[in-house]
Order: sequence, then C-alpha cells, then structure tokens
Amino acid sequence: MSKLVFAINVSLDGCADHTVAIADDELHDFYARWMEAIGAVLFGRITYQLLESYWPQAPEDPHSTPSEVAFAGAINAVPKVVFSKTLREVSWNNTRLVNGDMVKEVARLKQEGGKAMSVGGISLIRTLLNLGMIDEYWLLIHPLIWGQGRRLFEGVTERHAARLADSMIFRSGVVVLHYIPVREKDRKKGIE
Repeated sequence: MSKLVFAINVSLDGCADHTVAIADDELHDFYARWMEAIGAVLFGRITYQLLESYWPQAPEDPHSTPSEVAFAGAINAVPKVVFSKTLREVSWNNTRLVNGDMVKEVARLKQEGGKAMSVGGISLIRTLLNLGMIDEYWLLIHPLIWGQGRRLFEGVTERHAARLADSMIFRSGVVVLHYIPVREKDRKKGIE
C-alpha cells in the first residue's frame, strides 16, 4: 500500500497561499528531492493550474536559478493526477485528469502500492484528512505573518492527533516539521 503524504508551505499565522513561501534555493532543493522520491503528486484544479502555468517553461527562463531548474525537472517528470469536476483536459506532461470520485480514486491508487504519493492543495487535504487517508504531514513553516489568504486546516471537522517524527531548520528560518498521524487504534494503546 502506498503512503499518502502531504507537504505544504504555510505562514506563521496558518496561511497556505503560494505567495507566502520564501522561495530560495534551499526550498527549491528540498522540493526537488521531494518530487524525485515520490511516485505521483495529486492536485486539485487550483493548485494544478497555478503550477502548470509556470513550471513546464521554467527551465528555459534565463532568470531561473539552478535550483529552480532542478525543481522544474523533477516536477515536470513526476506523474501527476488532477482531480477536477470542471477541467475537461490537461496539457502538462505526465498528467492524468480525474473527473470522477476523488476518494475512490485515491483509495485505488493507495492500494496499487509503490512509492509514496504527495498531495498538493488545500481543498484536497481537507477532504482526505477528514477521511483519515493522510499518512504523513510535512509542514514548512515560513517566518512570515501573512494576515490574509486561505487557512491551511480551515474546514477540518475533527480532531487529528499527530506525533513529531523529525524536524529541520533552513537558513532562511523556515522550520520543517514532519508529523505522523496518531490513529484512533494507537490512541487507545496510549501512543500519542
């Protein structure tokens, strides 16, 4: 069974808008390694369209840093699955569109096994988190108070416990927190 892993940039005040990130080489290097380690990335329409509008062309941009080019190569190569009820086609290479039942498709993909899959996008994470389908969280906390934008876990309907598995700090002050969910069966055993 494949793990479903969620990684996202978030501000100190919980905003998960793409503009809150300190998009330096260290961050791009982290996400390039991330994309190379996973078997697929799952997107909602909004996140897909945001990334698809820039990253396929980034390697040809003369202003791209080597780290940005490496990330572009990794995200362009990884298989991508887009869940949308409104999109009719996708053009980014290695991308498959799913207009049907997201939960059934994610469950099917997890059952296939293989490398972990990454979830990108706030709407997807809310649904999958509420259903207990996320196996790991990687929160990249940026030392910024944004004050506006979409809140990361807004709309989550239940308590979800997790234990800290690892952490690291980037030179920019970004703190990376790696959490593993504590399932109900583990809570009953006293693991929390």
